[in-house]
Amino acid sequence: MGWIVFAVIGAVILLLLLWGVAIYNRLVSQRALVREGFSGITVQLRRRADLIPNLVSTVEGYATHERETLTQVIGHRGDAVSAKGVAATAQADNMFSAMLGRLMAVAEAYPDLKANQNFQQLQSELSEIEEHLQSARRYYNATVRDLNTSIQSFPNVLIARPMGFSEEESYTDADASIQSAPVVKFGAAKA
Repeated sequence: MGWIVFAVIGAVILLLLLWGVAIYNRLVSQRALVREGFSGITVQLRRRADLIPNLVSTVEGYATHERETLTQVIGHRGDAVSAKGVAATAQADNMFSAMLGRLMAVAEAYPDLKANQNFQQLQSELSEIEEHLQSARRYYNATVRDLNTSIQSFPNVLIARPMGFSEEESYTDADASIQSAPVVKFGAAKA
């Protein structure tokens, strides 16, 4: 009879151990997906940074007196790629996106530049990269959400915290203008 109790206790301990290993392995897998997601963001940021010199040199040929804007764009093109951590990367990415907006505004002032086939191709490539970057951000944030949910959920929290797992931060855009819906006002209808 004693061996039955011993076998039951042994089976329960074995099941608990297997359950802990399964949770640990799932958390490791989710953490790897988060890292892969962030890597996808940095790949797109590098692609964008590599495209910028060509874009700037094309604009430069038409807008030589816009030197300050062009210099700023070139000077900060690698900031997001070289930033350390999610928050620093997101901040550098936001700042650079604003500079690109100013560069595109400069381009709008030059009809010949807008009609330039090289500029149109570069603008198209930049648009494509921005779409891939947006997808990479969404993927990263989804993997962070899944990991953080797993870490905070019971019974995973019993394994996650002691094994050194912690929540990851989401990739957020600090631009206040996109955090709220725009206010649309229509004039009074004429009778």
